Amino acid sequence: MVRAFFAALCLMCLPAAAAEEQVVLGLSQDRVAITANFDGSEILIFGAIKREAPIPEGPPVEVIVALAGPSEPITVRRKARRLGIWVNTDSVLVDLAPSFYAVATSAPFDDIITDTEDLRYRISIERAIRSVGAAMNIQGAQDFAEAVVRIRESEDLYSIRENTVAVDEQTLFRTSVAMPADLTEGDYVARIFLTRGGEVVSRYETTIDVRKVGLERFLYTMSREQPVWYGLMSLVIAIVAGWGASTAFRLLREK
Repeated sequence: MVRAFFAALCLMCLPAAAAEEQVVLGLSQDRVAITANFDGSEILIFGAIKREAPIPEGPPVEVIVALAGPSEPITVRRKARRLGIWVNTDSVLVDLAPSFYAVATSAPFDDIITDTEDLRYRISIERAIRSVGAAMNIQGAQDFAEAVVRIRESEDLYSIRENTVAVDEQTLFRTSVAMPADLTEGDYVARIFLTRGGEVVSRYETTIDVRKVGLERFLYTMSREQPVWYGLMSLVIAIVAGWGASTAFRLLREK
């Protein structure tokens, strides 16, 4: 009976032991405003590791920060040369691909998390893209998802920056994530993972609101909700701008 009591007590203590280390997070800003002259932003992510007990012995704690923009399906097409002309041959619908994705780590990525944990939490760039499948007649379907990564890496929309998270005294951590000018509007999800020996011991998630404001918000809303008026307004502005430029050029030439 006594043994059963102590066994039950140990089982009750297991969740507490598993949650010995927790993330306490801070952001330099939790809202990004996209204006007419917006040329990008930098988010400072910092925090601390809360513990109810001394620092555990063994491998040091490592930190992974992943920031993802809104995800949406994307159709990827493969081109081939036919009779001297480049044409679309195959296409695959990638189910979900984040519009922006950045990963920052405190050490080399492969050294601080196992492939199993990466697969479970979908942290790496390749795992963040979800492609369920393709038609049986399409060869190399995985190449289409890799093409999305390659193109968006060249546009600075996808990046993995190893050894850019500073961890002080196994307690405080900080990093910064640069966000480009051509951001997609929506909720950006920031995930922070603490790992030891390649295993995730704690994680935290929060969101950053990215929205158009001012004139950008007005034009964006009009183009979606009143496309006819938006088109007419664009036409009038183009006519006025053309007439104004022509008049100014004529006056300068007369002088």
